[in-house]
Amino acid sequence: MLLEFKPARRKMRMLPLIAATYFMVSGGPYGIEDILGGAGFARAVVILLVLPLVWSLPTALMIGELASAIPAEGGFYIWVRRALGPFWGYQESWLSLSASIFDMALYPSMFVLYLGQLSPHLTAGWKSYLCSIAVVALCCAWNLRGAPQVGEDSVGLGVLLLAPFAVFVALGVWRAITVHPATAWSGPASQAGLSTALLVAMWNYMGWDNASTVAQEVENPRRTYPRAMLAATALTVTTYILPLVAMALAGLSSGSFSTGDWATAARTLGGPWLGMAVVIGGCITGIGMFNALVMSYTRLPTAMAEDGMLPRLLARRNKRNVPWVSVLVCGIAWALALNLPFERLISIDLVLYGSSLLLEFVALVVLRVREPQLERPFRAGNFALACLLGVGPAALIGYALYVSRGEKLIGSLSALAFASAVGLCGPLLYWLTVALPARRPAPVPAVD
Repeated sequence: MLLEFKPARRKMRMLPLIAATYFMVSGGPYGIEDILGGAGFARAVVILLVLPLVWSLPTALMIGELASAIPAEGGFYIWVRRALGPFWGYQESWLSLSASIFDMALYPSMFVLYLGQLSPHLTAGWKSYLCSIAVVALCCAWNLRGAPQVGEDSVGLGVLLLAPFAVFVALGVWRAITVHPATAWSGPASQAGLSTALLVAMWNYMGWDNASTVAQEVENPRRTYPRAMLAATALTVTTYILPLVAMALAGLSSGSFSTGDWATAARTLGGPWLGMAVVIGGCITGIGMFNALVMSYTRLPTAMAEDGMLPRLLARRNKRNVPWVSVLVCGIAWALALNLPFERLISIDLVLYGSSLLLEFVALVVLRVREPQLERPFRAGNFALACLLGVGPAALIGYALYVSRGEKLIGSLSALAFASAVGLCGPLLYWLTVALPARRPAPVPAVD
């Protein structure tokens, strides 16, 4: 009797996971222009160097421990549910998914912004919205090929978008050596400008936990995740700092530098060809970030559906193990949120994402207490350090809440009030869910 062996399912390796995480968090220097315009060279460099120590590194350490200890699909939703119970697990997923509605609207907008620099005709009027919809459709279709393929494609996209900046940095240093231009490290920076710079920097350094939702599709996740988080952190900081330093050394002005101005700086240093390459890289960033985040966010409804918290239909997968119904539903929701103003999107995103991130830090500490024998291939220090990891991120989130209180979204409604209202819908939706017998949450396993 012949036995039929099915081929092992291909999984994502270290380099693709680093690349996918990089796109979920950063996607290159695009998006940090407002930091430079609001703070000047010296302050921008300080913000981009210090912020990872109090925002990104604690998050990366927390994720490294939890992802290596509990490498389950659904990632942070599973961690919080296991530590704090179904109610808080549901809130974690709700906050993350509702944040994604506003976060994901940013990347098609970025694609359209840079595409318009290539050809204004392509993005004139209603065509800009059509291009944004096309990005959503393309990336949802792309994700149907599977998480390993998305990770591998992210490696190629990352090389393409960073290549022009490697040339940019080299030309900036060469100009500094040969021309010796005056470098204006200090620049005018108002309190409002510095607040905007800090909030934009926080947004550019958030999203480290997103890669955790595809843990079952990663090769040896207990070993791979901690290393990938630290490598992606180093790559992100490097690709933010070097272009800014090169620009300063080249004597370029930081005044009025805002989203989309990398192309202007590139044309100044390298001529039209480098400016064109940077513009194309901006288009790649918009697609690459949206594509990687589709892979991440669509696993949340699937994990919830498998737990009985959402309709089972959302757990359906294709032959590549992709939850195709969840991809379709999330894609429609993201398409409906397009065209909201950029600054307000960042504030709303920070409030919702920040709340979900704090729950993850709480889960880290609670699991240390409740499950001390849980195998942790990577530990984020001793118990005291684990308790302190969330202090820096909590302080920054509190600052973001304070700043967003005065930002108006619609009429007298502030971005903070709107985000709070969205977050408070979570408990109501949970109670409606558990009120239906067929939707009662599955029991939380004590061990893997």
